Amino acid sequence: MKLTGNTAIVTGATKGIGRAMADGLAKEGANIVVVSRTASDCEAVAAEIQSTYGVETLALPTDVTDLAKIEEMVQQTLHRFSRIDILINNAGAALTKHALDLTEEDWDWVIDIDLKSVFFCSQAVAKAMIPGGGGKIVNIASALAFVGEKRALPYCVSKGGVLQMTRVLALEWARYNIRVNALCPGYVETDMTRDEITDEATRKVILSRFAIRRYGEASEMAGAAVFLSSDDSSYMTGQSIVIDGGWTSA
Repeated sequence: MKLTGNTAIVTGATKGIGRAMADGLAKEGANIVVVSRTASDCEAVAAEIQSTYGVETLALPTDVTDLAKIEEMVQQTLHRFSRIDILINNAGAALTKHALDLTEEDWDWVIDIDLKSVFFCSQAVAKAMIPGGGGKIVNIASALAFVGEKRALPYCVSKGGVLQMTRVLALEWARYNIRVNALCPGYVETDMTRDEITDEATRKVILSRFAIRRYGEASEMAGAAVFLSSDDSSYMTGQSIVIDGGWTSA
């Protein structure tokens, strides 16, 4: 129970990797603030986590691209739990489109969710962490921060930006005992990758890239999230952990 008594905000917590990480933190004793856009999803997941792990939960439907909503998320968490110890910046979006066909709306949609929201959630939570003596911020980037992928330009750019943001925030906030690190998954079976998984030709091409010839599972990201959220990583900041089945090793 490495995280007993800690309060963790997990954005994008109702599905896929976010849900798996929320479960992993709760299993270690952390109280979980379930953040996603849809109120009914947040409430259902919060209830399931509380029932399964016996921790306290709070469902907070939040648009993390809206700065006022981010501030409201932080204030409601403080009102309920008095402190914030962990932030998992997991909310994300992607689209598949050739670069020549991208519109301004396409670009803004991905960058706002995958990059802008990570900074402003981190900033708002850091301001709450400082009076409490510090905390842990885990930014969910991607293996595509290290390698390119056709028809995924805004996503690749945003995830590369998340890595640089992680490094800079780690340098600035170390004095406040705030550790900032990144977790970089490869292809994981989630709703976001459903099309690639179900299309046999695409699946075969993608799997050929991996030393471990399968997609990752969301639950396989939870252990790293717990590590980066706990005192086991107390001397680690500004770093990234890549869990991609050996993809970027090539």
